Amino acid sequence: MSKAKRAKAAPPAARRAYPRLTLDDRRGIERGLDRGESAREIARRLGRQPSTVTREVRRNRVYAAPRELAGERFPGEAPEGACDRVKGSPRVCNGCNKRRCGCSRKPKAVYRAVRAQALADEELREARRGVDETESSMAMKLGVIRSDLARGLSPEQIAATRPSLGVSKSTIYRWIEAGYGGMGNMELRRKVGYRPRRRRAPRRAAPHSDRRSHAAFAALPGDERDGCWEMGTVEGRAGDSAVLLTLLNRATRFQLALPMAAQTSAETVRALRGLLGLLGEGGMRRVFARVLTDNGPEFADEAGIAAALCERPGETRLFYCDPMRSDQKGACERNHVEIRKLLPKRRGISFDRLAPADCALLMSQVNSEPRGSLAFMCPSGMLLAAYGGDARALLDGLGVEVLGPSELDLTPGCIERARAERGDAPLAG
Repeated sequence: MSKAKRAKAAPPAARRAYPRLTLDDRRGIERGLDRGESAREIARRLGRQPSTVTREVRRNRVYAAPRELAGERFPGEAPEGACDRVKGSPRVCNGCNKRRCGCSRKPKAVYRAVRAQALADEELREARRGVDETESSMAMKLGVIRSDLARGLSPEQIAATRPSLGVSKSTIYRWIEAGYGGMGNMELRRKVGYRPRRRRAPRRAAPHSDRRSHAAFAALPGDERDGCWEMGTVEGRAGDSAVLLTLLNRATRFQLALPMAAQTSAETVRALRGLLGLLGEGGMRRVFARVLTDNGPEFADEAGIAAALCERPGETRLFYCDPMRSDQKGACERNHVEIRKLLPKRRGISFDRLAPADCALLMSQVNSEPRGSLAFMCPSGMLLAAYGGDARALLDGLGVEVLGPSELDLTPGCIERARAERGDAPLAG
């Protein structure tokens, strides 16, 4: 009979996909051995091949004697002096009548379903450990990942921008956790604990009109809220007078970081008027249609900020969070983490020394990061797509460039190296 005819005549159990033996299968093998059945009889009852049964018994039989080895896996070949049942079929002492009256032949081997299942599971776990890569392929992938981590990219960004690696973000996290390639969790900023924040005395809330309250902002249509800019500040080391004025567009995640000589309302108005000079009144109204800020004293000049935003009589373009509720503009606060990648705290970096070129480089790097929330597009590209010529005028006026993934360097040394090339003193020190 041909193979095709035999396959057609075989029962459904024999034609099914061939899965691993289950615990029930192994219990059926143990019962058959205890009754003295042959491997062929056991296989027919289980719907398996006889060779499957014989290999299973030989692979997962264990010692019954001597006592010091009981439960350990029996070696593949029985030693000299072993019983014929152990040397040949069925290769175990199951079903032997002499076991009841005592047998002096050693070693003894038995097949126990529960112990066989445990041995098979352990063998499967061992097979799945490690990495399914050749040595050269693994070295190449680890080198690329290590290089990208050194430039400040996250595992999620590496997996998205380097599909040729064929690894997911979870795989990269596991490799780092396992210490492959000399990597470790210290290279992942968000996995390293932060020091407890020092509590400061609450600032005096900036007075503002009721029409600028967060409740009024929440009453706006959803598309206007989603397209607004959140405004805040980032401070340098203790004793610095200079700060960064930050504005984050919710829709595109584009972050502006404008230098201010002091944390005052006059400096805030001056920085915003600088944007007005780049965009003109029409561009300023189109791009900065709504701005939400907190109650810091640097935002106390309600009229001056509204005028810089080209607010006209009868309309409201500037809104304030509730007191002590900076979480109401949480996107801006969270995105300050990206700025801290290049200007970290506790590094002695002086904001008083920041030059416009440093801020331009900072914005170029931060806004060229591929973001998972943007389908791994970068904020600069999203801003250009959303605002067109106005966005181009803003980027060109501030010296912001759109960088490719291979040009990203989200480490503190990025700005320091650029300053050294210009002949400027380092920020730290």
